[in-house]
Amino acid sequence: MKAFKVLYTDNHLLVVNKAAGVLVQGDSTGDKPLVEIAKDYIAKEFNKPGAVFLGVVHRLDRPVSGIVVLARTSKALERMNELFRSRQTTKTYWALVKKKPPKQEDTLIHWLQKDTVKNKTTAFTKEREGALRSELNYKILGPVQDHWLLEINPITGRPHQIRVQLASIGCVIRGDVKYGYPEANTDASINLHARRLSFMHPVKKEVVAFEAPLPLEEYWNKVTYE
Repeated sequence: MKAFKVLYTDNHLLVVNKAAGVLVQGDSTGDKPLVEIAKDYIAKEFNKPGAVFLGVVHRLDRPVSGIVVLARTSKALERMNELFRSRQTTKTYWALVKKKPPKQEDTLIHWLQKDTVKNKTTAFTKEREGALRSELNYKILGPVQDHWLLEINPITGRPHQIRVQLASIGCVIRGDVKYGYPEANTDASINLHARRLSFMHPVKKEVVAFEAPLPLEEYWNKVTYE
């Protein structure tokens, strides 16, 4: 399995389409993360001897595929961090769920609290001490075999946000056993994909927009929507 495909690169940024199953940053598993694999790519592609700088701007969960932005300079990293922190980005995800949501489109608001020991987030419908307000918009794009394809625009960026907010309305993402799907996907992925991302380039000061092709996977291969 190839860890990523390059969507865009310049002197400031590397934007990739991450494969499901690849860590963005290292953890206790010791598996080589995306950021280190991408450093190897930069060193080889641009013939850079010595240490390569590559900063992680944001993360996707290991079983999630799609767009990840890495910064090639400390200045780009600082500016991109601020763009994400101040929500000056437009993020669109696609998800496959078994149960059709109650509305064609809706806004979901929950208060999320993460258990770092279990690496699992709980959603509450009312404000709660220690829980963070979380918001997303979704709409149904249509059926995909016996599942439904949803387009999601997260307004906030919380750990496992899309996964737990959809699960809280009974729409667990396909393969996501952590949040209640009955069986895992054979490749341990879940059918959640960071499909599109746009933002103001941190140096060029022009809007850049990216779209990540869907993974070559049994159910994603059946999607015909644009």
